Amino acid sequence: MAEATEKQELREKVEAALAKVRPSLEADGGGVELVDITDDKVVEVRLQGACKGCPMSQMTLAMGIGRVLRQEVPEVTDLRAVD
Repeated sequence: MAEATEKQELREKVEAALAKVRPSLEADGGGVELVDITDDKVVEVRLQGACKGCPMSQMTLAMGIGRVLRQEVPEVTDLRAVD
């Protein structure tokens, strides 16, 4: 039970961090959706809208989303985009 609570708390922290970056993504016609958090605390997200096919999406992922995620949720080990 404690593990489920811990995973839920981590998910809530990640969602809160993503909420901070969503307005800037949405301003450019894009978005980000939390897909999963693996057992080893890798966050998997799906880029949406204009972000999905943008040539700068890897930079957005690493420098934008990843930076905020590492600041807000230091226990996350990695961030990856999935389709």
